[in-house]
Amino acid sequence: MKNLLDIGLIGLSVMGRSLAQNMADHGFQTAVYNRSPEVTEQVMKEHPHKNITAFYNLAELVYSLKRPRRIFLMIQAGKPVDTVIDQLLPLLEEGDIIMDGGNSYFEDTNRRFTKLEDLGIRYLGVGVSGGEEGARRGPSIMPGGSRDAYDEVSPILEAIAAKAMEEPCCTYIGPMGAGHYVKMVHNGIEYADMQLIAEAYLLLKYAGGFTNEELADTFHEWNEGELQSYLIAITADIFREKDDLAPGDLIDHILDSAKQKGTGRWASIESLHQGVDISMITAACNARVMSNHLKQRQLAASRIYEPSHSYSFPDKKEFADMVKNALYAGKIIAYAQGFSLMKDASDQFDWNLDLGKIASIFRAGCIIQAIFLNDITKAYTRNPKLDNLILDEFFLDRINENQGNLREVVSTAVLGGLPVPAFANAVSYLDEFSSVASGANLIQAQRDCFGAHTYERTDREGTFHHEWRK
Repeated sequence: MKNLLDIGLIGLSVMGRSLAQNMADHGFQTAVYNRSPEVTEQVMKEHPHKNITAFYNLAELVYSLKRPRRIFLMIQAGKPVDTVIDQLLPLLEEGDIIMDGGNSYFEDTNRRFTKLEDLGIRYLGVGVSGGEEGARRGPSIMPGGSRDAYDEVSPILEAIAAKAMEEPCCTYIGPMGAGHYVKMVHNGIEYADMQLIAEAYLLLKYAGGFTNEELADTFHEWNEGELQSYLIAITADIFREKDDLAPGDLIDHILDSAKQKGTGRWASIESLHQGVDISMITAACNARVMSNHLKQRQLAASRIYEPSHSYSFPDKKEFADMVKNALYAGKIIAYAQGFSLMKDASDQFDWNLDLGKIASIFRAGCIIQAIFLNDITKAYTRNPKLDNLILDEFFLDRINENQGNLREVVSTAVLGGLPVPAFANAVSYLDEFSSVASGANLIQAQRDCFGAHTYERTDREGTFHHEWRK
């Protein structure tokens, strides 16, 4: 068996075992290993496959692989990745390839890439999106790092990836940690997308008085048009799911608190480093943070007076259409923020990211897959150097058509006391992005007044300091 297997996969959690089965289904002889032998045994018992061979010794797995050896890590991000890499290094030879398919922070990937390059080992940081089902049937894959390593492994990665319009949802992203960076931004957009949908649900349920059945029908209808997407589709189905532990619908028995794994937060932090506004993504992260303070929220709800405003929407269809249009506008702005962050990273880090191609690999397999991404791909095909998605003619028309509904939805929510941080930040971003006056002249004056930080003028070049009267 020595040197006969195509690829090794280390880490047999849900995502790892699903990817291994996907590789095996496509005819690739796959060696698998998990640090806990009992996990390996369980996987082989529950998911036997003629193209999967289990190993209980890391060295034996490595020595079973064809050269150059191709090893895919599906393990927890952070120190575990460094630990496994250090265990592998004595067993590898120059030209061998390590791929990290976890949600690693891109700066960690940069560091590992440089370290391994100096040792003659080729490295890829591979973003993988789609959850368990995507990993099993075809995820969206975002590899970055060694270009020649990608060329070596692309037959495998492109074969197991989802397909959109018969094209694999996998492409070489760029050098160093570019793949994991793009996955980070993908997850940030995912946070904003989910938050917008949650806010649309709040509006329909509490302002519009929609029942769960009506919510399901509404979201199913939305999924037939420009909002067609994986998230809208599963949301429609969620509202019809009956509880298996109590009477009624499951959604009404789920705790109003949501956790996060950190990738969306990384995007928000990185945006501050780069100086790019992704306020909707940040708002979505903060909404999850606030959702976890259940006791504080309950106490505040008992002490802060509810707004006296009462809702009046006799025509449910009309109200649903208003929310739908607002959701579409908000979605455009959220994606515009995410793609602006990637464009800035491409410029700052000299990655030469192909934003149109990146949009195209999000069209299937991943959590943010949506028909809407075809329009983003076309926008960057028309203008690869597009500064902001909102400025593309197609999206500009959609914003101008729908911003009235966006503003009305935010006004309705604010007057009625419904939390809509993503929708509200969409309006704020739109107004800041298109503002003739932002108040920054006053901030310049304040900074110069209290700290002599200087200011710039409208009528001449240079920086100036004024002796303010205090």
